[in-house]
Amino acid sequence: MDLDFNMVGPALALGLACMGSCVGCCTAGMASHAAMARVEEGHGKFIGIAAAPSSQIIYGFILMLLMAKKILAGTLSPVSAIAIGASSGTAIMFSAIFQGKVCATGIQASVKQPSVYGKCFAAVGIIESFALFAFVFALLIM
Repeated sequence: MDLDFNMVGPALALGLACMGSCVGCCTAGMASHAAMARVEEGHGKFIGIAAAPSSQIIYGFILMLLMAKKILAGTLSPVSAIAIGASSGTAIMFSAIFQGKVCATGIQASVKQPSVYGKCFAAVGIIESFALFAFVFALLIM
């Protein structure tokens, strides 16, 4: 059986995005568990914000599909796909990890002062934008 390395780039884009979302959701999820143990109500909002880093998987998944399609069509070289997948996947991964940390601190702040909950989404959105930029820029160079 011959090894086919043509899909390494798309696999990197998806795999790195998934790893980042996993770490980010874990960090925020642990903070949400601690918060729910300290407050009597409003648990849903902690769970909601803890899930925010999962959105980066979508960027990795779409990149994987589009890159694979272009490789099969012959319009994207496998070597270029590796470079795009590794660089954009890494950027998306770090965005998810740090978004999880921002979500965790937002959860902690909301336990102490519930009125800041909505304001915490500004920082969550800013971190999300970096994943979106990496995604869009990857699409532009493919």
